[in-house]
Amino acid sequence: MPVRAFVIAFTLCCVAVASAAAQTKPKVTSLGPDYPKTEIFIGNSFFYFNNSMHSHVLAMQRAADPAHRQDYRATSVTIGGSGFDWHDVDSYFRPDAIGKYSFDDNNNVVFNKPGKLFDAAIMMDCSQCPIHPQLKSVFTEYAKKDADIVRKHGARPIFFMSWAYADKPEMTAQLAEAYTVAGNDNDALVIPAGLAFARAHQQQPELVLHAIDRRHPSVAGTYLASCVVFAALTGKSPVGSSYRAGLDEPTAAFLQQVAWDTVQDYYGK
Repeated sequence: MPVRAFVIAFTLCCVAVASAAAQTKPKVTSLGPDYPKTEIFIGNSFFYFNNSMHSHVLAMQRAADPAHRQDYRATSVTIGGSGFDWHDVDSYFRPDAIGKYSFDDNNNVVFNKPGKLFDAAIMMDCSQCPIHPQLKSVFTEYAKKDADIVRKHGARPIFFMSWAYADKPEMTAQLAEAYTVAGNDNDALVIPAGLAFARAHQQQPELVLHAIDRRHPSVAGTYLASCVVFAALTGKSPVGSSYRAGLDEPTAAFLQQVAWDTVQDYYGK
């Protein structure tokens, strides 16, 4: 298919996907004023591409609240290609292990305060698992198991809705439904990153959000997802953030607005 025809077809499909994406409405639409400041990201390469999504979210959090930047911390535990069932989530909360220390802006080791490791766990299944005929039951099973484990350790479980492949935009609605249902079943917030990808493609189809494999994120894709995470966690708009991940100002501003609009629409604000 010629490039121009592909772009037109993809854009039209995104429009259709956008209208069908919110079949089920999310029950949890906010974490309230006491939003998490320390998070563990549990997932796969969708998280760790481009110097890891957690580092971009952390940079946005600190840029938004510089007076308390030392209060924010994020850690990422990822396995390439992994689904929920690949991770031993209980072990990630063992004392004096993950999150024991961090690195500051000058690359010094900083030992974190003992006690509760994380306020929230942001979890993502493999890119097809929630909708794959042979794996979707595992997604449902482990969404509950992992959410229960996270709560047992005093943290809040949060599900990260991943995005469609560049050449399979129909995945957007399917993933949105699967993650929203799982969030509702487990009283968990869902971060609608996949819907933000579809919205950005619809509004600016020439902007590349995927890597060459059509699956993983480009830097712009990681930044867009990070803006969605920031907005979902804090309830605050990322629009105007001074942190742009090296992107030019117009591109960053566009992605910030898309993220905020998506979060507002998904949560019905």
